[in-house]
Amino acid sequence: MAGPRYIADSADELKAVPLGGLVAIFHRPSGITHLLAPPAPQILEALASAPADEEVLLARIEERFDVEGGAEALVPRLAELEAAGLVRRA
Repeated sequence: MAGPRYIADSADELKAVPLGGLVAIFHRPSGITHLLAPPAPQILEALASAPADEEVLLARIEERFDVEGGAEALVPRLAELEAAGLVRRA
């Protein structure tokens, strides 16, 4: 059985600015700016195309990015992004 599906706000609602190894994300709906370290920005980018469960999301990320840690890195970052309001369950 597949786990929950996650969705991120559209690119129109997020303004990303690279800052060295971090990315500043301004979330227009909340007015909050978040500083994110990998793999969080890659998760948001991978969710931009369509909602996904953890398995599909991990496949998208591994296809496009060089991110270490696999599912062990993905699951806690998803929880953090959800708590910050940048990702929600679809």
